Amino acid sequence: MKVLFCASECVPFVKTGGLADVAGALPIALAKEGHDVRVILPNYRVIDTYWKNRMEHVCHFDVLFGWEKQYCGINCVVESGVTYYFVDNESHFGVTEIYGDGITEGLRFAFFCRAVLEALPLIDFVPDVMHLNDWQTGLIATLLKTQYVANPIYARIKTVFSIHNLKYQGIFSWREIAGRLGLDERYFTYEYLEFFGCISCMKGGLVFSDRLCTVSPTYAEEIKTPFFGENLDGLLRARENTLSGILNGLDYSIFNPSDDRFLTHHFDTDTLDNKLACKRALQRECGLEERDAPLIGMIARLSQQKGLDLVERVLGDIMRSDVQIVFLGKGDRRFVDLLNWANWRYPKRVHARIELDEGLAHRVYAGADMFLMPSQFEPCGLSQMIALRYGCVPIVRETGGLRDTIKPYNMYTDEGNGFSFANYNAHEMLFTIERAVTYWNEDKAMWRRMMLRGMADRFDWAKPARAYLALYEKMLPPPVAEEEESPAEEAAPLKVASIATEESEA
Repeated sequence: MKVLFCASECVPFVKTGGLADVAGALPIALAKEGHDVRVILPNYRVIDTYWKNRMEHVCHFDVLFGWEKQYCGINCVVESGVTYYFVDNESHFGVTEIYGDGITEGLRFAFFCRAVLEALPLIDFVPDVMHLNDWQTGLIATLLKTQYVANPIYARIKTVFSIHNLKYQGIFSWREIAGRLGLDERYFTYEYLEFFGCISCMKGGLVFSDRLCTVSPTYAEEIKTPFFGENLDGLLRARENTLSGILNGLDYSIFNPSDDRFLTHHFDTDTLDNKLACKRALQRECGLEERDAPLIGMIARLSQQKGLDLVERVLGDIMRSDVQIVFLGKGDRRFVDLLNWANWRYPKRVHARIELDEGLAHRVYAGADMFLMPSQFEPCGLSQMIALRYGCVPIVRETGGLRDTIKPYNMYTDEGNGFSFANYNAHEMLFTIERAVTYWNEDKAMWRRMMLRGMADRFDWAKPARAYLALYEKMLPPPVAEEEESPAEEAAPLKVASIATEESEA
């Protein structure tokens, strides 16, 4: 099977969120199953020089983008058995921030969608399946079904569209985007691409892809309801027979406390006591008191989606439990101000780092006793899986992938790998934190058993890869269909069968 994975970001080249982790790990897992899997993404200026120097030029061509022809180059790197293609255009991808610059962002990914389709014949790779990811690639499905379908090179390509976060939909001016791509006005309707007077790139993927998928079973059900559906729940209910939820995996070669390159001390289930050394090192790094107090970590985009408004409401109450907290992330000014205030108000007990720091993130997972994820919604979430791997007990809200991965502790059966609360309510979160802190203080043996259960949980990519392969196979025609189209070739299978019979008789 030939699969082309289309994404706006991908580990190890460029990353802003969980999409990059999926785009980096899933193709490798599929390739290990014996399939020809390739990835295509933009060649951003911010990609590290190490990778730039390894890129080989494949081809270049002009892309008709509205009223002008624009240069497009295709470079490639082969890594871990996967070929990665990079779409090169300095005017669109020569940026330091790949998202968030308005119509320029819309034009950037509209060009990317056109360039991907134009590149297929020139890179000599026409896939059986194109796996699209989030709104940045949604218009590939639209263009494929409206402008390329009559071309036999493209006619048999099937598309899967993965929703990583329905909230971000790529909504722009119809005239700006459609004019550049030559989309017919008849698609500017409620049934197709129109969304409150604009074009929705996310909707393009939802309407025109053959199959839809999201990153956890619970989120697949949630987005069909008005609360989580972001005004697209009606469309998703209409297409629910094509919608699947497949839980993301975790790359255990990167997140492994026994050999993590960012840690000065390593541990596993047999040497769990070494985790205390990681905690002391984290306390020193963050300027916290080096004492035996429960340490809570929170690594997230600073936004309401991640539950920062709940933390804002009860932060003073949380601190009355004599805990230490380390925050790491960037985001909304409102929550940046909150965390800067917390740094001032609780010296040596709170440390907030307003940045993205991969090394510190690993050290927080390794050194914290608990990991807080009070998300308003969470399509899948990888942080809770990483926390489990590092013996850090998650405290989560029961939504999306958090509900699918974290089993709340049951004191009667001594089962569970974390703590959870159901309603999006600050005091319900507070009570859950206080319950976890009580167990940490009063029952160390129970806490150790919970840590070991979490470290033993496996969320690797082997199972999701098999689920995606099954999804792809459902869309493809049976292998014999091509042979049946040509009468001259009908005898070939009989000849093979007769030879096989003769050999077996011999």
